[in-house]
Amino acid sequence: MPVPEAKVEVDAAPKQEADDVPPADGADSDASSDANPKAVVGEVTEITGLFVEKPPDHVTAITGTDLILIAKVDSSTLIKKPTMKWLKGKWLDLSSKAGKHMQFKETYDRNTKIYTYEMMVKKVVAGDAGGYRCEVTSKDKCDSSSFEITVEASQQEEQADILSAFKRADAGEDEGDLDFSALLKAAKKKKPEKVEEEIDVWELLKSAHPSEYEKIAFKYGITDLRGMLKRLKKMKVEPKHSEAFLTKLESCYTVDKGKKIVLKVEVMDPNAQVKWLKNGQEIKPSAKYVMETNGNIRTLTINKASLADDAAYECVVGEDKCFTEVFVKEPPITIDKLMDDYHVVVGERVEFEIEVSEEGAHVMWFFEDQEISKDSSKYRFKKDGKKHTLIIQEATLEDIGMYHAWTNGGHTKGELEVEEKQLQVLQDIADLTVKAAEQALFKCEVSDDKVTGKWYKDGVEVMPSERIKMTHVGRFHRLIINDVKPGDAGDYTFVPDGYALSLSAKLNFLEIKIDYVPRQDPPKIHLDTTGNMVSQNTIILVAGNKLRLDVEITGEPAPTVVWTKGEQPITETSGRVRVESRKDLSCFVIEGAEREDEGNYTIVVTNPAGEDKAVLFVKIIDVPDAPEHVKCTSVGEDCATITWEPPKFDGGAPIKGYLMERKKKGSSRWTKLNFDVYESTTYEAKRMIEGVLYEMRVFAVNSIGLSQPSLSSKPFMPIAPTSEPTRLTVNDVTDGTCSLKWLAPERIGAGGLDGYVIEYCKDGDTEWVVANTDLCEKQSYVVRGLPVGEKINFRVVAVNIAGRSPPAIMSQPVTIREILEHPKIRLPRHLRTKYIRKVGEKINLTIPFQGKPRPVAEWLKDGKPIDPKTINVRTSNVDSILFIRSAEREHSGTYELVLKIENLEDRASFQLRVVEKPGPPLNLRVTDVWGFNAALEWDPPTDDGNCEITGYTIQKADMKTKEWFTLYEHNRRTHCTASDLIMGNEYMFRVYSENLCGLSEDPRHSKNTATIAKTGLQLKQTSFQEKDMSCVPKFTQPLVDRTVVAGYSMAISCAVRGFPKPKIVWMKNKMIIGDDPKYLMQNNQGVVTLNIRKPSTFDGGKYTCVATNELGKDEVECKLDIRAPVDPNKE
Repeated sequence: MPVPEAKVEVDAAPKQEADDVPPADGADSDASSDANPKAVVGEVTEITGLFVEKPPDHVTAITGTDLILIAKVDSSTLIKKPTMKWLKGKWLDLSSKAGKHMQFKETYDRNTKIYTYEMMVKKVVAGDAGGYRCEVTSKDKCDSSSFEITVEASQQEEQADILSAFKRADAGEDEGDLDFSALLKAAKKKKPEKVEEEIDVWELLKSAHPSEYEKIAFKYGITDLRGMLKRLKKMKVEPKHSEAFLTKLESCYTVDKGKKIVLKVEVMDPNAQVKWLKNGQEIKPSAKYVMETNGNIRTLTINKASLADDAAYECVVGEDKCFTEVFVKEPPITIDKLMDDYHVVVGERVEFEIEVSEEGAHVMWFFEDQEISKDSSKYRFKKDGKKHTLIIQEATLEDIGMYHAWTNGGHTKGELEVEEKQLQVLQDIADLTVKAAEQALFKCEVSDDKVTGKWYKDGVEVMPSERIKMTHVGRFHRLIINDVKPGDAGDYTFVPDGYALSLSAKLNFLEIKIDYVPRQDPPKIHLDTTGNMVSQNTIILVAGNKLRLDVEITGEPAPTVVWTKGEQPITETSGRVRVESRKDLSCFVIEGAEREDEGNYTIVVTNPAGEDKAVLFVKIIDVPDAPEHVKCTSVGEDCATITWEPPKFDGGAPIKGYLMERKKKGSSRWTKLNFDVYESTTYEAKRMIEGVLYEMRVFAVNSIGLSQPSLSSKPFMPIAPTSEPTRLTVNDVTDGTCSLKWLAPERIGAGGLDGYVIEYCKDGDTEWVVANTDLCEKQSYVVRGLPVGEKINFRVVAVNIAGRSPPAIMSQPVTIREILEHPKIRLPRHLRTKYIRKVGEKINLTIPFQGKPRPVAEWLKDGKPIDPKTINVRTSNVDSILFIRSAEREHSGTYELVLKIENLEDRASFQLRVVEKPGPPLNLRVTDVWGFNAALEWDPPTDDGNCEITGYTIQKADMKTKEWFTLYEHNRRTHCTASDLIMGNEYMFRVYSENLCGLSEDPRHSKNTATIAKTGLQLKQTSFQEKDMSCVPKFTQPLVDRTVVAGYSMAISCAVRGFPKPKIVWMKNKMIIGDDPKYLMQNNQGVVTLNIRKPSTFDGGKYTCVATNELGKDEVECKLDIRAPVDPNKE
């Protein structure tokens, strides 16, 4: 029987008592009218911060039911739409787990301006228990609410429903109840029994032996015993306190896809065996799943986590279990192909297409700041692998704006511009000249095949009749007049419905007059100067159209007609250009006119009576050639200026203007920039994105139509120049130079910063001179070659790919003249006292100074100039360096630096002392000996190492062993007393002198020795009774069971006591281990060790250590397991 759905809603409902909550798995038949009962758990919470309503602090859910949590936020005081996050634990974002198990919903009430957020957990499992938090943010405001979810087992169902649930209903021939009513009735007749009011069948099955299940089923009328036992197995039992685990698994873990995660528990028994389960299935050890044991710690390591590892895990010890859930986070989804801009007319289809980094990614579409709902009938969404498409079937003016696509790792946007639809005339109607009884056909073609229209003659609508027909097929509209009569001549106009547009042409009726002429009549050409002729003998023809020129010819006898183009006669009677002859009529036809057909055409008619000649000029007009040399001349932050040259050939008709298109580099979608023709050859494109590469192309337009597109311009990027540099100041001024410094511009932008240009001009002048030929990359520059005494203005300009920035100008001019500055030496602090260095060390002293013009520096040592052979000096504009490669004692002395500028000078001096270790003391002697003491005296050394003696180190040695021991260190006096000397020994002494560099290299030995004389002392020995130390061998530390990896050497140890010293024997599986070189046995002060070198799986078993002596023996044993190593790279 399916388990009915029970939902737990967290809403603003009044609090209910626990007894009022209906059971999750159904109630009795009388109370189960609702097929989906809901267990409503709610309580009134204190409202704080942004929340109008938030989940209660504690929620209890039943296993297998649905849980709904609701939170509401008032957005009436918020500037920006609030963002809600549902978190589990401290930081696990549940949005990554959205799917069948967890679902999230957001609704908005425009009247109350309240956002409602719902989190639904479908079919709650034990792993859903834990601490949760919902967190809402809106710009600078934030609020959160924490709550706890407890998952309980399904409640006890009432007996009546349980029994009815397991009545067999799908048993084929046995369909229906397989009851044993006859047997039960017989049993009742024999011995009537009192039926207990409440019998807990579940408890009977739980406590009964499996062999008694059939008896219980027979007794209580349960026929589907197998289904009931399956249900019994799945029932959740009240969790008991775990006695097996010291530390259980965390409630959940999170790991990035492809990374490693370690699940760790601590058990009570170090020898306990554990099982790891994934979604109820036992995990077998492999390269992916590594199980380790270390004392009481048990770990499961999952290598290279994939989405298949996102599951519930269990650790089982005996009958105790602990649960956790592992969430595998996917890497952020990036957008590889950005969204294009669209420029369409009303009714066109729009497809915004992007391409993401992985298939199956979740993409959110927005129009301006509003998310586009999947249920909207206006929009369609399409997924094809990594491609995601937003489709607008028919664009309207309301769709104008910016469209956004968001993933969890990227964002792109595209602009949609929609303009009113304009009707284009693809083929205009042409003037016609026809004879009586012939057919006249007016035809035109427009851009929209759905447009209808009306025909007018001289302003009066033409109505269809048997002789006049009007047709509309696709984009073509035709007016057909059969059996033309003189009254049909006039101006005909086609007017499309809904557009301020009309197409006109003229129908000319050719009346044939029959004159009686003499038999000898010279030929005559009768040209009609109306129709296509814009001027006499000139015919204008649109390229691609047909020209049919009917020329009436008279003469008797019938004249001969010859057509020529230039000097080339036209004799073809078929083909594209041909001549057709009829009685009294010569027809010149050009099918699909081309530019090469333009020129002078001559018709010559001759007969015996004479000759006539006429010249016609046919002018072919066509769409113009494409514009040339399209290029970007300048760019701004979101705009660019484009220029081009007019086409070389205008098609024979004046250029009306141009149409421009642009696209992003790498995209194939061109966006129109204008629908009305633009007359100039310079255009400023706007509303671009800074830092994105664009390309442009241009179409030329004349009265005939649109040219082919020009070649695309070179890619250009809208980039604005930087702002002006800041804090331009003068750092230094000399005769002819000025040092400037400044800071970088506050705004640099996507174009970066290439460098700076420094310019100057004389005060009162307007001509600025560039000081640097190459861009200066540093933020300081020295301008040289300036006229002395002049007042100069300076300015600095930042330059990048977009051009020059506004200049940073000095507030006032600078006078170019060096100012006399007194010399000043700034002696470093460490040189103001005596400077001490050791012999052999390197000395490098830098003495900074100031003064203008450049001072002259001179070094003196003890009042005399220094020797350049032993001491090196380097002086710059701002300091002087004294360098000694290897210091010697003769370098010690007083050094003085003298700084001179004209008659001004400054002096600074310091003392340098070079020191080394001292020599040994002099005249060491023993002056007195008494008791166990000896008095020593000595004289200071003659060489103190060029520094003060800080003390002495005194040592003594016995004349027998001659081993030296230190008596005193850092003894500052030249005498001392050696105490605690041993009677009967003779001693000699030595002394080291000590200074800042350390002890002297050699000591001074005493000239005489000190002998401690023996006195009459007698040793009295006390009698004692020797203790009996004999004892039986006893192990004080046993052997411990071990599990090791094959190939790694190991040792097992134990401790034993006994006297006499026991004999140690090692055995493996009750067999004595001999002199096998694989084993090393050691016994150190009672600690017995057996070392096994690189054990294999055959070395496993029971090891015994036996200790025996003459009083008895004792033994201990342990079990050694050897397991094969696991290769982590092998799946």
